[in-house]
Amino acid sequence: MTRCEPWLPPEFARIGLVLALALSAGLALALEINFTAVAPDIYAYIGDTGGRTYDNEALNANIGLVVTPEGALLIDSGASWQGAQKIAAAVRKVTAQPIRWVINTGGQDHRWLGNGYFKTQGAEIIAHIAAESDMRARGPELLQANAAVLKEKLAGTEIVLPNRWVEGPETILDCGGIRVHVLHAGGGHTPGDSLVWLPHSGVVFTGDIVYVDRILGLHPVSKTQQWLQSFERLESLQPQVIVPGHGRVTTLIQAQRETGALLRALRSHMGKALAAGMDLETAVKTFDGADFLYLRHAEVWLPQLAQRTYLEMEWE
Repeated sequence: MTRCEPWLPPEFARIGLVLALALSAGLALALEINFTAVAPDIYAYIGDTGGRTYDNEALNANIGLVVTPEGALLIDSGASWQGAQKIAAAVRKVTAQPIRWVINTGGQDHRWLGNGYFKTQGAEIIAHIAAESDMRARGPELLQANAAVLKEKLAGTEIVLPNRWVEGPETILDCGGIRVHVLHAGGGHTPGDSLVWLPHSGVVFTGDIVYVDRILGLHPVSKTQQWLQSFERLESLQPQVIVPGHGRVTTLIQAQRETGALLRALRSHMGKALAAGMDLETAVKTFDGADFLYLRHAEVWLPQLAQRTYLEMEWE
């Protein structure tokens, strides 16, 4: 016997098919956040190495998690309220401990625009004082830029600054009996960029001081001179495990090859170009970035990196 199905006009069938495909695509593209262990009680979420998109919810960066006997420490809060909620849900898959502390490693959007959610949950939000003026100045601009990308997913997101500022080159925090070192050597990608160093495990979360797998980015607030200082501070730690701001969990050797070497090459070339009286266009064209072309976005970003480095060093 032939099975009978309800009859629908062809146009309704097509509409149903389109809706079904749209729903399945939405489910497939929904952002899923999972933390992976990098050391005992230390975890990382590795974000997209592409640009900010609606689907990745502008969380194209890495997030850290440290579980202590007295609560969880989150390293960076994401780019939005809704993204922060997803981060919190991912933390709950790992531990029942509440998130008691959040450290913002810098002033880029995905480092701190999720602060509002965690503040309502009672977390202490911590950052270096060098980030304050940058957050205040660029916060509205970052929100506006993300609004165009995230649309309704930005709902609920507001500028919420840390409620604890640390100062100086090194601050040691006691988070549930774990010594957490916040190290600031001048910033780099943003003025407040800081390392979060866990000497008991040999793990360091670098924020935007280290990029691997993709080319680093320079913005008007970025300073390559200070960035190199921060990178040299990282080198002095001799960490066993590096959780970079962007890219996979890595080693100091890879960080040196893909971030440190590029910063040094840019400054070396532009320093010589300026000393020789070379104009901007020629200096940019003669920069040899062949060693870095394998990194994601290199072809687009390398000329911009060269240009910004020249202009920065012209003012030094």
